[in-house]
Amino acid sequence: MPWAVARLPLRRAGQTRVPHGQNGRPAALLPLATMSAISLPRVHARRLREVYRSAGWPYQDPLELELLAGGLLERSCDGGRETVRLTETGIQAVAQSLAAGRRARSAHEDLVDLVARAMGREGRIVWRGLSLRALVPGQEPDAPRAWCMACPDVFSIRNTSVATYVEPVVHEVKVSRADLLGDLRKPAKRAAYLDLGGQCWYVLGNDARGRAIGDADDVPPECGVMALQAGSLAVLRNAPRREVAALPFHVWMSLARATPCAGADPEAQQVLQAL
Repeated sequence: MPWAVARLPLRRAGQTRVPHGQNGRPAALLPLATMSAISLPRVHARRLREVYRSAGWPYQDPLELELLAGGLLERSCDGGRETVRLTETGIQAVAQSLAAGRRARSAHEDLVDLVARAMGREGRIVWRGLSLRALVPGQEPDAPRAWCMACPDVFSIRNTSVATYVEPVVHEVKVSRADLLGDLRKPAKRAAYLDLGGQCWYVLGNDARGRAIGDADDVPPECGVMALQAGSLAVLRNAPRREVAALPFHVWMSLARATPCAGADPEAQQVLQAL
């Protein structure tokens, strides 16, 4: 049974405070048993996993107090040594948080794979999970440009022998609205993607209930927007095209060290075999 808590003090054992309701009014305290629809916060799930793998030495910090008051941890004393361990409710909460994390990763990886195969069908060379250096503007108006590491979900170039025709494109995949909004609050990250690619696309998936996590209005105009609709990619807004004279040498070296995605598309191969 999942347990949810905002990072606020608890009122009494077995109950926790939920996030604020509408109009800024605090939501009422709810028993732990009624909160199965609210997910366990990441920081609490991490602490429960740490306690589960440890010898049970107490942290004696506010986070541990919240977990004790919420009924996910319990104290025990053996030979004068106090330890903490997970309750049955805590074990169930960790198991469900791990399952939710696996589902989220699977949805993300499935959408990344869909984008990579779509780029491959267009005759492009595709990489996933690269770490590339990019130049971004300084934090101050007069500050020099600074280097940072960018990790696009999908990076692709044209299959060409002319360096000036490669047309690099970056795709950033999102399957959670919270992740999307957090990413959009990082202009330096978008600047890094725009430095690497002639086009930058945000690819928006669906949440666990099958609802779209956003639309074109959520994404700044310098980026294009695709969305997952009925299992296919639909363009909501085209990405502005920037001329890229040539890829920097350090990007070529990163591409040389990495392995591109396989060029054969299983679905396309089945169509060809049926002809």
